Amino acid sequence: MSSARRLSGVLIWLGVGLVMAAPVLIAGFSPYLAYRSPAYIIGGFAGILCLALLVIQPLLAAGYLPGPGIVTARKWHRRTGAAIVACVLLHVGGLYLTSPPDTLDALLLVSPTPFSVYGVLAMWGILATALLVALRRRLGLRYPVWRLIHNLLALMVVVATVIHALQIEGAMGALSKWALCLVVLVVTSGALLEQRLIQPLRRRRVQATGRIE
Repeated sequence: MSSARRLSGVLIWLGVGLVMAAPVLIAGFSPYLAYRSPAYIIGGFAGILCLALLVIQPLLAAGYLPGPGIVTARKWHRRTGAAIVACVLLHVGGLYLTSPPDTLDALLLVSPTPFSVYGVLAMWGILATALLVALRRRLGLRYPVWRLIHNLLALMVVVATVIHALQIEGAMGALSKWALCLVVLVVTSGALLEQRLIQPLRRRRVQATGRIE
C-alpha cells in the first residue's frame, strides 16, 4: 500500500470518528445535564451514541471503509449492531428509572409528546432487526429476501431515529445534531441506493455486454 493511500485511509477514519464523536463530546458540556440524575444522563448518552453508531453501520456493511476486507467489515457491522441494541436498552432503561410513567406512556404510544412515537418505532425496528439476524437460519428465508427485509428495517430505523432526535430539545447541540442526522441519512440512503440499485444495474450491463460480445 502506498503512503498516499495509507494517508487517505487514515484521514477517512479520522473523519468518520470526528463525525461520530463530536456530537457526543458537545453534549457532555450541555447545561441541560446540570440537575439531571445519573440514570437520565446514562440513558440520554446511550441514545446519542446509538445515533452516532448509525453513521458507521452502512459503511461497514457495504465495505466502504479502507483497511478491513468485506468479511471483517461485516463482522464489525454485526458487532456494532449488537452495541446499538445495548444502547437502546440502556436508553429506555435510563428513562424508565428517571420517570416510569412517562416511559410506559411512550411504550404504549399514549404519550402526548410526538417524538416518543418515533423513538418507539425506532426501538422496535432495531429489536426486529436483531431478531432477524439471530434467527436468520431458522426463518428459512432466501438470502435476497432476508437482505431486502434487513435493508427496509434499517431504513425505517434510521428515518424514525432521525425524526425522534430532531424533535427533542436536549443535551445535543442543535448544529451538531442536525449535522449528525444529515450524515446518517446520507450514508444510509447512499449505501442502500448503491447496493440495491446501482450495483444490480451495473451487473446487468456487464452481463449484457458479455452476451453481445
